[in-house]
Amino acid sequence: MKKYSIVLPVRNGGEYVKECVNSILSQTLNEFTLHVLDNCSTDGTLEWITSLKDERIIITPSTKSLTIEENWARAVNIPKNEFLTLIGHDDVLEHDYLEVMDELILKYPDASLYQAHFNYIDSKGKIIRKCKPIAEIETAKDFLTSLLTNNFDVMGTGFMMRSRDYDAIGGIPINYPNLLYADFELLVNLTRISYKATSPKTCFDFRLHQSTTTVSPDVKLHKAFETFINFLQSLKTTDKTLIEVIEKFSPDFILFYCKGLSHRLLRTPLVNRDNLSVKKFIRKCEAYSQSLAPGKKFEPLSILSIWLAQVLDSSSIGRNLFLTFKKVYSKPVLQ
Repeated sequence: MKKYSIVLPVRNGGEYVKECVNSILSQTLNEFTLHVLDNCSTDGTLEWITSLKDERIIITPSTKSLTIEENWARAVNIPKNEFLTLIGHDDVLEHDYLEVMDELILKYPDASLYQAHFNYIDSKGKIIRKCKPIAEIETAKDFLTSLLTNNFDVMGTGFMMRSRDYDAIGGIPINYPNLLYADFELLVNLTRISYKATSPKTCFDFRLHQSTTTVSPDVKLHKAFETFINFLQSLKTTDKTLIEVIEKFSPDFILFYCKGLSHRLLRTPLVNRDNLSVKKFIRKCEAYSQSLAPGKKFEPLSILSIWLAQVLDSSSIGRNLFLTFKKVYSKPVLQ
């Protein structure tokens, strides 16, 4: 039996999936199986992977078209090796990724989550920037602090965990629409089991282009954000060690997303909003902050760009003027 399972959920991976799979098959450490969860691809993805005839590849095709949540959920039910990592079909592992993980696990055998540093790459594979520095050892309290203060680059690819732990917590939570913010909850829960260890080495690439966040409807983004807020609320009642962190840092976390999602909502025509408005969302954020950090100051309208977004969104003239302006000027204007 191999030591590692690399799980690749995919639907119509195009040329990216070829680069991804080749990076996996060229690992310097051969103790792995590649589990491909194909979701009824129609672009030749499944046929190309099958043609490789590599005994390390285990293909689990779907008999019907699945949502992204349903396809990723299948990772819980497949047979896996002792350790598990999931990878996006457009991301790339350096040849020594598994070797680095193996060294890290031997160094910190009692950790419950493992990671390494990584690069962001563009659609053509050019390095955009390195990820933010990550501490070698992080408790759940440390990890959640980094997450809520935006001092950590959280991406689904590159994390290694024990398969039994992943299965025990139910895998990636699929109650998040399009799995937006789902990795936040997954990684916090895995770190809570013991702690997270990170290698200082850079050994994988995360591709930035039109992400799920970019193309997801507003209603799904807002529902997913609300789902993560509910998770933080549940943590306050189930994990006393995290109460202080949540109450201290959640208002700024909410404010960060209040700004970003308000601006996005302003750019969305009313017919595509499902009755959402900037004003309603700001009020929701105020309620979120009050529930997570009772009595703590939270004044989103003191931020000029949030206030301006609400003003513009309050009338059809304001919305139309803004949308017209954005058609001719694509750079961010509400900072």
